[in-house]
Amino acid sequence: MIIRKVLKYMIVSALAFTLMNISVKQLAQYNVYEIVFFRGFGSLLLTMGILHRLQIPILGNKRKLLVLRALIGTSSMTLFFMSLKYLSAGTAVSLRYLAPIFSAIFAILLLKERIRAPQWLFFLISFAGVLVLKGLDTNVSTIGLLLILGAALLSGLVYITISKIGNSDHPVVIINYFMFTATVFGGLLAIPYWKNPIGTDWLLFIGLGIFGFIGQLYMTKAFQIAANNLVAPFKYLEVLFTGLIGFMWLGEVYTKWSLLGIILIILGLVSNVIYKSHRNK
Repeated sequence: MIIRKVLKYMIVSALAFTLMNISVKQLAQYNVYEIVFFRGFGSLLLTMGILHRLQIPILGNKRKLLVLRALIGTSSMTLFFMSLKYLSAGTAVSLRYLAPIFSAIFAILLLKERIRAPQWLFFLISFAGVLVLKGLDTNVSTIGLLLILGAALLSGLVYITISKIGNSDHPVVIINYFMFTATVFGGLLAIPYWKNPIGTDWLLFIGLGIFGFIGQLYMTKAFQIAANNLVAPFKYLEVLFTGLIGFMWLGEVYTKWSLLGIILIILGLVSNVIYKSHRNK
């Protein structure tokens, strides 16, 4: 029964994030800061409503870490949205999931954690996927690759920051800081480039915040009812859904090398999750 619930929650989460990613691709004619603004503002309205309903203090406890997490997360999201202008959606999403590798490296440097030999092997498999993507797939843009690797690196720092926050603050408080920062950051930087949305673009902009919030909510619900090793592999459904919808809806092309690279990246990351779960037992 738990597995069925986890699968349901993660499918909803993956589909929501996929629709958000595809919406960003559809809004490529708008400046990325405007996209960041609408992504943040839409979710901010929802998180503020939840905090008010649950009567949870907005400012939280570990405020410096909350601000730091929000700044890093906003920077990572901005780079990810930028990369979608240069990369296919499926490729960008799969490369963004290199974040756990960067997180492990930061954990060694900042938290003095130990990474075992098999984990390095799994990380090398994932990096081999990156090399296949860039070295053998001529469709992969160098600029896009650098942007998404920057986004993944910063996401790795986000994981470390959240682990330092721990259970001191409610998850919605953490997300609220993130969305407030994205709204202010995107709104201010978008002013010189602002372009009023027209027609159905309004629906896409509104959908950014809603889909992003739903994806985050159901992923959190899944992690609340099951162990990390059971839930984490399902996160990569987002890569599958984004690739399929990108192919069918946006007409994106995936070569045999891009597919091989994506498979290697996911194989290495999922193997690491499974290995860590066995070690913890």
